Amino acid sequence: MTKTLHHRACHLCEAICGLTIETEDQEDGSRRILSIKGDAQDSFSRGHICPKAVALQDIQNDPDRIRQPMRRAGSEWLPIEWDEAFALVAERLADIQARHGNNAVAVYQGNPSVHNYGLMTHSNYFLGLLKTRGRFSATSVDQLPHHLISQQMYGHGLLIPIPDIDHTRFMLILGGNPLASNGSIMTVPDVEKRLKALQARGGKLVVVDPRRSETAAIADQHLFVRPGQDAALLFGLLNTLFEEGLGRATHLQVEGLEQVQAAIAHFTPEAMSQRCGIPAEQIRQLARDFAAAESAVCYGRMGVSTQAFGSLCQWLIQLINLVTGNLDRVGGVLCTEPAVDLVSATSGGHFNRWQSRVSGLPEYGGELPVAALAEEMLTPGEGQVRALVTIAGNPVLSTPNGRQLEQALDGLEFMLSIDLYINETTRYADLILPPTAPLEHEHYDTTFNLFAVRNVTRFNEAVLERPAGAKHDWEIFVGLAKAFAARTGIELKPTLAPEQMIDLGLRAGPYGDRSGHKLSVARLREHPHGIDLGALKPNLAGRLKTTSGKVEAGPAILLGDLDRFAAQPLPREGQLVLIGRRHVRSNNSWMHNYHRLVKGKPRHQLLMHPNDLEARGLVDGQRVKVRSRVGVIEVEVGASDDMMPGVVSLPHGWGHARPGVRMGIASEQPGASANDLTDERHLDAVSGNAALNGVPVEVVAA
Repeated sequence: MTKTLHHRACHLCEAICGLTIETEDQEDGSRRILSIKGDAQDSFSRGHICPKAVALQDIQNDPDRIRQPMRRAGSEWLPIEWDEAFALVAERLADIQARHGNNAVAVYQGNPSVHNYGLMTHSNYFLGLLKTRGRFSATSVDQLPHHLISQQMYGHGLLIPIPDIDHTRFMLILGGNPLASNGSIMTVPDVEKRLKALQARGGKLVVVDPRRSETAAIADQHLFVRPGQDAALLFGLLNTLFEEGLGRATHLQVEGLEQVQAAIAHFTPEAMSQRCGIPAEQIRQLARDFAAAESAVCYGRMGVSTQAFGSLCQWLIQLINLVTGNLDRVGGVLCTEPAVDLVSATSGGHFNRWQSRVSGLPEYGGELPVAALAEEMLTPGEGQVRALVTIAGNPVLSTPNGRQLEQALDGLEFMLSIDLYINETTRYADLILPPTAPLEHEHYDTTFNLFAVRNVTRFNEAVLERPAGAKHDWEIFVGLAKAFAARTGIELKPTLAPEQMIDLGLRAGPYGDRSGHKLSVARLREHPHGIDLGALKPNLAGRLKTTSGKVEAGPAILLGDLDRFAAQPLPREGQLVLIGRRHVRSNNSWMHNYHRLVKGKPRHQLLMHPNDLEARGLVDGQRVKVRSRVGVIEVEVGASDDMMPGVVSLPHGWGHARPGVRMGIASEQPGASANDLTDERHLDAVSGNAALNGVPVEVVAA
């Protein structure tokens, strides 16, 4: 039987590592996967992969994966033909909107949407026809502050400066654990070798985290910080830079920096120390070390975005890079120049043009904060959400107060899910439409090339033939759009296949028809290991999309949040607070049905400092109850000196043993859902992003 080698990038996390996949042709004409290995010829990932890539074959072969449209009939699931399913969706959604208005239908798009180019290119071909303001996504679970700050300071929510990790001499990481995440809003395969190379060239790695994470364990310095108080540390750092004259000139035109300096003058390290739990002199010395470095990066990720002052944190991080001259500088933070340039091709986005019906939370880029989704379903009145479309998402496990969301989903008139599984969320759907599996369709990373630590590009061919009767995700959206347009009398515009759209984007981009590269899909097909387009370079001055044409250092919405920060009470003595954690074998809630990824040491425990256990009469390995304002869970506790006293840590994405879930391996795993404890009222007040870290909890014996 013929064996074939295929080359493509893994798309299961943000690192987009290159793979070599060997297949064997079968007698029935199909192909079988023999092996999945790192591609040593990939110049970006250099042969590195993590365990998730090997599990691609588990996804392909998973007996629990849905392979045809399914309609729920009570507790049973029955197959339904594609055209019948499309017509049913059109009929139900059109009827609900006719009776209750367009906003009675809401949409939730999950994290895998940006890992799949058919969802990126074609979801709005259908969703746009709904004309609803009830759009929600995983963006407001973990990264909205990043986008909002870039939109406010640089004029575009995707114009996010990326750490120049390969050239920096000092890297300060807050609330990020790239050894577990493989980088996040920093596409960086082989990150451990890159961080060790930083240290080998005489650089320094400092990690700030309430837990001594995997990344903190290899750092030159680790500082514990109180959850939810990273902004206090950042204020102390920035204030020191101003007060001690440690800044460095920038070539960028900047507006409003003097206003910022005056506004934060009273947030001194001495005043901030009480809040963040780091001594004032240590804050000052960290600022001096950062400023003195030949080049430096301040990078903050999920831990600093998912807290009550997430937007302030991301703003202060940008300001620290700016004030020290490390914004738009080699060895500092730089914006990419991707082959398909979404920044140049799209508008900068908008903020707070409308608000959610119940709590008045602001929209960003046409989406409302997902923390408001359940209340929009549960609260009667004009505009109440009565139908939901979920796409590649599991918000019951991934958004705050999952039990409340379960209640809301159970009361809907109609629910459609585009998904591969009957999971904790889709079990409430009336209809599930499954797309082809990852290796059955081609792919291009429009998003993660935008956040990569080098300018890279590649087109990923399908490895396996799609089964007869299966549809790619973009074809599902086209089918839904045609049915809905026919039902409502809308004139539907023609569309192109995703590959054709990417080809147009490549040709129009900076390496396209007007350049020496002449990039196109055909050209990329000649380079199955991808093409390295070079290191990041200073370019922000020419890419700014602000009205003034300058970096806006003091956006009004951030300066307006300083009083809220100053008015918060000091942390209460003895109060435990909850944080999450990541693991290299997981990606949110959806990789727990694969044996390769759940084997090994259990990682579902609540981690707790031994002194906190002793103070409560608890012991390592005991079953405990964890209680917050919104709920209570039962879980095993583990003693860990890696935890900051007063802080407990629970990984998110577990808790699969719910009735109706049809994921055999996942349902057998121990662990509870951290989002049965997180609070939909606990938010970043500026952006509306969920504040999943710093949630007050009690821990008692079960």
